Amino acid sequence: MKEFLEERAVKLGEYIFQNKATVRKAAKVFGVSKSTVHKDVSERLKNVNLELYRSVKKILTINKAQRHIRGGYATKHKYEMKNKISK
Repeated sequence: MKEFLEERAVKLGEYIFQNKATVRKAAKVFGVSKSTVHKDVSERLKNVNLELYRSVKKILTINKAQRHIRGGYATKHKYEMKNKISK
């Protein structure tokens, strides 16, 4: 069982690193919860592949700093679509 969790952590880390993906996007692609992704890449990956962990951590830090901007765009898009439908 432990090998499975470590393997999943590495796969999630590689996916996030290669695609500059968010935790939410990785969770959707792998069919797991955001909490699972976060635990895998922030705790388990650290013990399995320290170099990959550090790379993923940088990407997640950038994503965290930008999330308020993405949220603003999503809200703007939501209301633009709502206005198009109501016209």
